[in-house]
Amino acid sequence: QVQLVESGGGLVQAGGSLRLSCAASGRTFRYYGMGWFRRAPGKEREFVAAISGSGTITNYADSVKGRFTISRDNAKNTLYLQMNSLKPEDTAVYYCAAASAFSPSFSPDYWGQGTQVTVSS
Repeated sequence: QVQLVESGGGLVQAGGSLRLSCAASGRTFRYYGMGWFRRAPGKEREFVAAISGSGTITNYADSVKGRFTISRDNAKNTLYLQMNSLKPEDTAVYYCAAASAFSPSFSPDYWGQGTQVTVSS
C-alpha cells in the first residue's frame, strides 16, 4: 500500500512557475514508477509526466514538454513536478500517482487526493 499526499499548488500568473511535491509513504517508494496527471474543469483526467523508479527514464505529454520537469528523491520518498512558463490552459487539479510497473502506458495503482493549480491570464 502506498499513500500519496500532494502539495505546492496555488494561483500563479501566466508565465510563472510552481513546483508540486508528492510525499509517499512506505519503504518501497523507489520500486514504484511515479507520475503526474491533471484534470481541468469539464475535461477528462489526462497524463502529464512519469518517471521510472530509478529516475533514469521520463515521459511527458506533448503539451508540457520543454516546460515541465518531473523528478524524484528516493531518499526522501518524494516526487516533484517543476512547472515553468505556465499557461492558463495548465489550470487543473494535479494528481500524483504510483504504478507498480513502469511502462509507456503508465497505469497507476495508487492516487493522491490532488492539488489545485490555477494560472491567471
